[in-house]
Amino acid sequence: MDRSVYNRLCEVEGAHWWFVARREILADQIARLHLPMGARILEVGCGTGGNLDMLSRFGQVSALEPDPDSRRYSAARGYDVRGGLLPGELPAFEEPFDLVAALDVIEHVDQDAASVAALGRLLKPGGYFLATAPAYQWMWSRHDERHHHKRRYRLAAFRRLFEDAGLKVEKASYCNTLLFPAIAAVRLAKQATGNTESDDDAMPSAPVNAILRRVFAAEKPLLRHVDLPFGVSLLVAARRPA
Repeated sequence: MDRSVYNRLCEVEGAHWWFVARREILADQIARLHLPMGARILEVGCGTGGNLDMLSRFGQVSALEPDPDSRRYSAARGYDVRGGLLPGELPAFEEPFDLVAALDVIEHVDQDAASVAALGRLLKPGGYFLATAPAYQWMWSRHDERHHHKRRYRLAAFRRLFEDAGLKVEKASYCNTLLFPAIAAVRLAKQATGNTESDDDAMPSAPVNAILRRVFAAEKPLLRHVDLPFGVSLLVAARRPA
């Protein structure tokens, strides 16, 4: 990602509606997995560490982050954060993991299939792989370029990455569905007008931020029971066969 993006994420990910609501949804999904007490958890591409405290509620968290400045910031939170690159330059971990989380990471790597397979090999038998990614290539924008995305996905293609790696997909859904019409309309309007300056992850006013968080987080109970048919993002939970 651009250095400016890392800096902005460090400033806003604790309060911005998208990050807060996504953590609520992810925590609810993780709570439904059959993780053991004291689970070993790895977050891949942890950035500046905004998800680490949430993940630590479910076990002992380690992290992987290639950007040195972000790695230092995350490590200052008290976590084991190591450098490395997907798919072939991963550090040697002492034990396999009960949960690997790659939250908006796979779209950044050149070799997505090889990266998913490499991360799957870090799991214990019966361990879980939780991943999110941006949806729909037609929603491509300057936001994707600044974040150094390689691609956006349709659900079937994203799911197939995990199946081809020998993992059993237990949940595959779109998310950020309730806000999808508004977000898609803004993206399309920006494309039509050539607007490349405004940032999708800029912090809105406090009232707007609160409303958007509540709307996005309202999907949490829906995702417990159904897979949503469209949305801005994708969510996959897969398991390594025991």
